[in-house]
Formats: sequence, C-alpha cells, structure tokens
Amino acid sequence: MESLRELYKVGNGPSSSHTMGPQKAAQIFYKKHSDANRFVVELYGALALTGKGHLTDWAVKKELGPLKTTVLYLPKINYDYHPNGMKFIAYDQANCLIGEWLVFSVGGGDLKNLDEPRSEPNLCYSLDKMQAILAYTEKKKISLLEYIIEAEGEEIKNFAEEIVSTMFKAVEQGLSVSGILPGPLMIKRRAQNIYEQYKKSFDFNTLVFAAALAVSEENAAGGEVVTAPTCGSSGVMPGVLYVYHHIKKYPLRIISEAVLVGGLIGNLVKHNASISGAEVGCQGEVGTACAMSAAAAAYINGGTNQQIEYAAEIALEHHLGMTCDPVLGYVQIPCIERNALSARRAIDSATFALLTDGKHYISLDDCILSLKETGKDLHPHYRETSLGGLAKRKLTYNND
Repeated sequence: MESLRELYKVGNGPSSSHTMGPQKAAQIFYKKHSDANRFVVELYGALALTGKGHLTDWAVKKELGPLKTTVLYLPKINYDYHPNGMKFIAYDQANCLIGEWLVFSVGGGDLKNLDEPRSEPNLCYSLDKMQAILAYTEKKKISLLEYIIEAEGEEIKNFAEEIVSTMFKAVEQGLSVSGILPGPLMIKRRAQNIYEQYKKSFDFNTLVFAAALAVSEENAAGGEVVTAPTCGSSGVMPGVLYVYHHIKKYPLRIISEAVLVGGLIGNLVKHNASISGAEVGCQGEVGTACAMSAAAAAYINGGTNQQIEYAAEIALEHHLGMTCDPVLGYVQIPCIERNALSARRAIDSATFALLTDGKHYISLDDCILSLKETGKDLHPHYRETSLGGLAKRKLTYNND
C-alpha cells in the first residue's frame, strides 16, 4: 500500500475525482504542451455526466487557459477501466495535433493511465490486509500507530499535524460564513447557525454536526479541504476530531495520531476496493470516511487494535450499498447532510466497539471485499452519474 501522504491531500473542492484530479491532469498536460495554440478536453462517462456540477470545466480551463480551451461532454464514451475518463488534446497554430493524453481520475485526486495498475503493491506498507496487520502487531506486541510509524517513519507525525491543522482551519472557516452555496440549488449554509445553537447548549452532538457541515459546505463552495478520503466526504473526520479536541480536550498530539490510525483504514479500502463514488457509490466515499473516523475515535478513547478494527468494520458495514446520486451533479444534496450524520455514526460505532472485547463475526477485510462487490453490482445510475435516485427527484424546498 502507498503512504498515507497519498491518501490525505490538501486541495480545493468540491470533488477530489472531478475537480482536483482533472485540475492536476491539466497542469501536467500544460507543462508538456505550454506552446499549444488551443486545447480540447473530452470528458467521458460519469465525469461528463456530473462534470458541470463538480466544476470540472472550470478546473481544467483554469490551468489550460479559459480562452483557448474547449471542454466537450461525452457521457456515452465509457471505459471499463474507470468511469472517470478524460482526454486532453493540444493543437498548434496550424491546427495540427501536437499531443493527446487519455487519463482517468480514479478517486482521492489520483490519476491513472488506461490499464495501469490501480495501486503499487508494497510501496510503503508490506501488509495490505487488516487481519495480517493485526496478526503482525499482536506478534510484535505493538499498536497500530507503532505499525504505521514503523512503515512510514517518525516524520509522518509532522505530516499528520499539518493535516489536522488544515482540517480545523476548514472547520473554523466554514463556521464563520453564512449565505448561499454556489450553483442553481441555492442551498443555504447551515453550519454557522447550528454553531450558534451549540454556543447556547454546549451539546456534544450539535458541535459534531456544525463542524462536519462547516467543512462540507466549504468543500461545496470550492474552499480548501483535506481528502479524507475524498473531497465529497471531507467533513466526516473533522466533525469527529474537532469535538474530541474542543469538548473532550484531547491534545493535538493524540488527534494527529488518530488521523494516522484512521488513515490506515482508508488505505486498506483504497487499495483493496475503491474510494471513488463513480466506481462504487458513496459507500466508498462517506462509508470509508465513517470507518476511518470510527477507528480514529476508538484510538482516541484508548481502544485496543481489535476494538479499533471492529469500530471501522461496524461503520463501513452499515454504509454498504450507499448510492452516489448528487442532485444536478453538485456535491450538496445529499452529500452535505450525509457527512454530518456519518460523523455521528462514526462516534457511535467506536462507542459500541469499545463496549466489547473487539471480537466479532465479519472482519473489516470481508467488509471491504463486500464494498467492492456491491459497488460493481450497483446500477451505473447510482454511481455519481446523477441519472437515478435522489438526483431524479423534483426539488420543492424554497429558501425564501
């Protein structure tokens, strides 16, 4: 498995696969063809169907130049390798083709070429199954955190501290802003209002919801967030960690360690299944984020390795089958509320696991495999195409 540095990335929303990935690809292509007279970018499959709502066109034009870039939406072109395909094409002043690149945005801001292996085995972690990791840590009598540091080196702690700092900045930025989110849905920001209610009640759950909403709303507005594991699910983990630091008063050192432990869970899902909503539905995004956050919460509360694994399994198991059906392709409905509710579910999953000895029937590995299989079985309309589910419903809410 890859380093956690490849899981947690800092960037602008609203989507790691539809915004960050295409923008990164455009940067790479522009460096090779900066002398081009004009560019054409073809978006395929799910990337074409929900690209406008995810600001894909804006992201690539920003890097290639808005006046000399044409974006074409071609949803009927779909590659089996991954539904988020795109082709960059460059022409010179004589309108002659000087370069093209077919590339795929596979989730979490990662890019892959056609038929390229989806992950690099043993790149950083020699073990890629949770049962093997648990057996190894039991044999060596070390914690999951110690296993991570053994693989990544002590410097990964500094990286985790930076990630926590960025997450909390996103929370505080989101809590300070009111108004309407960009796009035709005219969704009101709710985080600030809910935070004002928290300041009157100091209720734990209220702050969980406020913090998670704050980051999700920042993401929807194109603000800076951390992929945990994606932009669309970026509010879950901050919603959990922020309350443990600000209400439960756990020090930032413990919070940063929890980010690493939660990241191990995200890495396992990314390596053995997928964190791409276009590939496996929202179970791969918010479901994984909930599992990561449950593991983090269990660690913060002193859970054993087995209890941490169980917390993650509970959280992921009860997101299996979750569809990705954003209304009009915007990462707003149902995404924002979903982040807030899954933050609370993560805490509940950890609480339940800590009431047990950590022994249970379905392993996290089995749950991840089920996620992968379920994702393949989901009809494409429920995999970030906005062609089914909630995306088909008529909106009746009036902000006025």
